[in-house]
Amino acid sequence: MNQDWEDRVAALWDRFDDYTETEGDEARFRADVDALVAELPEGSPLGPFEQACAWDSTGHSDKAVPLYREALGLGIADVSPYKARRTKIQLASSLRNIGQAAEGVKLLQAELDAPSDDLDDPVRFFLALCLSSLGRDREALSLALGALAPHMARYQRSAAYYTQTLVVPGEQPEG
Repeated sequence: MNQDWEDRVAALWDRFDDYTETEGDEARFRADVDALVAELPEGSPLGPFEQACAWDSTGHSDKAVPLYREALGLGIADVSPYKARRTKIQLASSLRNIGQAAEGVKLLQAELDAPSDDLDDPVRFFLALCLSSLGRDREALSLALGALAPHMARYQRSAAYYTQTLVVPGEQPEG
């Protein structure tokens, strides 16, 4: 779509907190998203993406999942690789919320090899949550700490080492 449409979508999301958490206001927010989506050409992957985000953000992961899948199926990656990555992150989180964390892990593990951008940390964050939901807490902790380590001004080398030892069974870090 054009920049004007993108700006109006961004402005609506900027006002999200103005909508209270009552069902009527959540429905009004989703209706406002639907009105913007109605302006899109038929078959645009941006429509189901924005609708999925609206359902997800108002506590309805179950309704968001099929819309995220639709956005991916309609080729959101061709329209915006960045939004495609966001779609996968948010889909994985929603899958976890509805008890399908293993599928979320598959989605996000593939994203670990994607070109680096400002979504690298969110990928690791939500992957760690999915892993933890599957009882793979040491692996989740290793991933989360590994994402945190590069942001530390000191101790990066030690942090990287200790992070790796969390996922090697039986290996203990040295003093």
